[in-house]
Amino acid sequence: PLLENPHKPLCERMMFVRAGPRQEIAFNPSEVRVAIVTCGGLCPGLNTVIQGIVYMLNYTYGVEEIYGVPYGYGGIYGNREWIPLSPGKVKNIHNLGGTVLGSSRGGWDLEKMMTSLEEKKINQLYVIGGDGTHRGAEKLANEAKKRGMKMVVAGIPKTIDNDVPFIDHSFGYRTSVQEAIRAIKAANTEANGAPNCIGLVKLMGRHAGFIAMQASIAARVVNCCLIPEMDIDKGKLLDYLKSRLDSKGHAVVVVAEGAGATLCSQEDALGFDKSGNAILPDVGLWLKGEIKKHMKQEGVSYNLKYIDPTYMIRSVPADADDQLLCTLLSNHAVHGAMAGFSGFTVGQVNHKFVYIPISEITKQSRRVDTESRMFCRMLLNTGQPSLK
Repeated sequence: PLLENPHKPLCERMMFVRAGPRQEIAFNPSEVRVAIVTCGGLCPGLNTVIQGIVYMLNYTYGVEEIYGVPYGYGGIYGNREWIPLSPGKVKNIHNLGGTVLGSSRGGWDLEKMMTSLEEKKINQLYVIGGDGTHRGAEKLANEAKKRGMKMVVAGIPKTIDNDVPFIDHSFGYRTSVQEAIRAIKAANTEANGAPNCIGLVKLMGRHAGFIAMQASIAARVVNCCLIPEMDIDKGKLLDYLKSRLDSKGHAVVVVAEGAGATLCSQEDALGFDKSGNAILPDVGLWLKGEIKKHMKQEGVSYNLKYIDPTYMIRSVPADADDQLLCTLLSNHAVHGAMAGFSGFTVGQVNHKFVYIPISEITKQSRRVDTESRMFCRMLLNTGQPSLK
């Protein structure tokens, strides 16, 4: 059965294939050789996805030759030995943060990767990663088809920023929000524990501010949330923080790492990359410095406690909700691969699991809609004014 994507206008709606086991499979399980690779940054739930793939392949389909690729795409052709995986070897890894296979960015070399996969007779490749990783997975699937290889490529979207389009949310996201709330509450405790104190928390969100926005709503102690999608006038922000200290004696500020794109000016740039784009400073430390300068100019005595929990948040094990989501995503990825589908990724759309062509999810990234109800709820909960 097909499922409509409800996140598009009626004239643009797409239909996705429902995920799940099929009556017929395209592979003889005794001939299946599997490789699993994790790419990009860490995210809660990676080990649960690996475990779920191994369990489903072995327990349900009887596949025995399963290998983990060390440290991302480069590990497919690198010098490190692949890691044999079995249910016994992965039975406890869901309790661990990170990925037991290791992960990395880069290492992309299509020719070397395809040569290695052919030599090792891999016919199912499971790729766990974000949009860049999925672009690579699509190229691998297309190249396998071009070469006439009987190798399917299945993706499982991993992004802590929750910026994959179409799907309800990505695995690890809710765990990350919960961990972010711990940091925010610590900042609130600090802000209330010293006179005229600002608790400043920098959270992940290079291009999308979902973690900062939802953690700010759920924590219920944030007075100002800054995300990349907002137009922010630095002067208005600093004036608001001063007035907040004057009236309440404390403030809690959450800033997503990508908010520097609108907060910082060209004069704040540390230089320019090869494409001519400005290299911006760490927005948390930069904002801390700007607050210090402004309060000094205004003659305001204040305290500031800065918390950056970035690596703590992404390195924890998945919570119960994400453990379940990771299990279901991995199970459906295996069902799709065993059915012979390739070049797809699996996700939950409108609470139903579906197979989505990789080519669709890499066309765009999801961003916070500043006209949405959720964004308005954030403004309502923080009480912050318009900072345009």
